[in-house]
Amino acid sequence: MDIQLDQEVQRYFEQVQSTLQSITSSSIEKLVKAILVTYREGKTIYAFGNGGSGATASHFVGDLLKGVSYGLSKRVRAMCLNDNSPALLAIANDISYGDIFVEQLRNFLSPGELVIGFSGSGNSPNIVNALTYARDLGATTVAICGYNGGKIATIAHIVVHAPINDMEVCEDIHMVLTHCIKKILMRRINPTHLTGCA
Repeated sequence: MDIQLDQEVQRYFEQVQSTLQSITSSSIEKLVKAILVTYREGKTIYAFGNGGSGATASHFVGDLLKGVSYGLSKRVRAMCLNDNSPALLAIANDISYGDIFVEQLRNFLSPGELVIGFSGSGNSPNIVNALTYARDLGATTVAICGYNGGKIATIAHIVVHAPINDMEVCEDIHMVLTHCIKKILMRRINPTHLTGCA
């Protein structure tokens, strides 16, 4: 047995566990309630992020569209803004990378809708720009962040914060949180599918 490797594995697991335990359920409750309001009003949820955070945003939207919505006559309306590569590349090339999300929101977003930005550091300019625009337009804004929360934690109406200065652990926590939220939403609006979900 490689003792050093075992210690590294245990250290990582402990970081994940301790970070999870530090997150308040009240922030998750606020986000769940905001999603339920958006759903009941027939409005749209927009999610986005860069890199691993973008993958989590995409996964979360997939869970809302299929896992939460399957079999319902009234479906969750959700869109991941980092999934359209041609739009992202055109905006980044012709305008700026800092505008890749806000420019899409200008096409779709209406007041009262829900905008969720995922960012480990909380300081990515494109996330900051999009959340600022959404807040100013009258949307409900959510920051899912790590480290010290960054700029988006000061912008958003709802902040779900994984307080750790480690990008990998931060991204792990964000995925756990979105799966937790998915399960709660299914219990609230689609319990039949929850029992038969593979």
